[in-house]
Amino acid sequence: MHPIPDGVLDALLAEDIPYGDLTTRSLGIGPLPGAMTFAARVPMVACCTEEAARILASLGCAAKPLCPSGRFAAAGTPLLEATGTAEALLAGWKVAQTLIEWTSGVATAVRAIIDAARAVDPAIVVACTRKAVPGTRALSAKAICVAGATMHRCGLSDTILLFPEHRAFGNGDVLARQVRDLRQRNPERSIVVEVKTIGEALVARASGANVLQLEKFPPAEVARLTASLAEDDGPQPVIAAAGGITAANAADYARAGAHVLVTSSPYTAKPADVQVTITAL
Repeated sequence: MHPIPDGVLDALLAEDIPYGDLTTRSLGIGPLPGAMTFAARVPMVACCTEEAARILASLGCAAKPLCPSGRFAAAGTPLLEATGTAEALLAGWKVAQTLIEWTSGVATAVRAIIDAARAVDPAIVVACTRKAVPGTRALSAKAICVAGATMHRCGLSDTILLFPEHRAFGNGDVLARQVRDLRQRNPERSIVVEVKTIGEALVARASGANVLQLEKFPPAEVARLTASLAEDDGPQPVIAAAGGITAANAADYARAGAHVLVTSSPYTAKPADVQVTITAL
């Protein structure tokens, strides 16, 4: 489950109808009964149909999601249906539609990266960063997870990731020393180290890093590093390729030997196109 708090959905409505619907109120059609259906115009991975139904239900509609989050929807697939007064349907219409379109766009982009990478390596993992649009992290996380990926980090409190920016506050063999300090103070945690060169990667590995996050390494450099590490019989670190990962190059990184693909690109994906039809009853 990916629970989205009521407050998140209430805020979406409050933003769009702070004082009601002026057009509907002025026409005097608010009490009239109607029905509303949502359908996929294009192939997509559906997302947040459940939350869209909750938004409509909060306005007094009877709403039912027809295509659950995470399911592939071919063009024309019904996604959601609702009945209620014209006032309720029109108040929730665009909020519900936009929510499904945006989150389904993210989920569809995530699935494209997964499909491209797993065509080469079925075991590879796609992880999305915390760089979601501000204020949308809960909804973004749902879109990512229902599409089959995972969150790279939910926030600064849940994982240890040593950036070069941390290493700016140190001298000498700061990388090796900070990895050792992190290991000593967090013996039950995995230590992830972001590196920008193969040399830094080898130092981090020798210092005990569990995961090497390769920042903007081209696939050829990832392959070079994985080949170098394979020559050592010791425990092998997890290789995470990060920066610029898309569906267009995911297969190349999988071939290079990356175990994890870390990406933010789905957050800027084009929203999916959802058709909404409203009829009077």
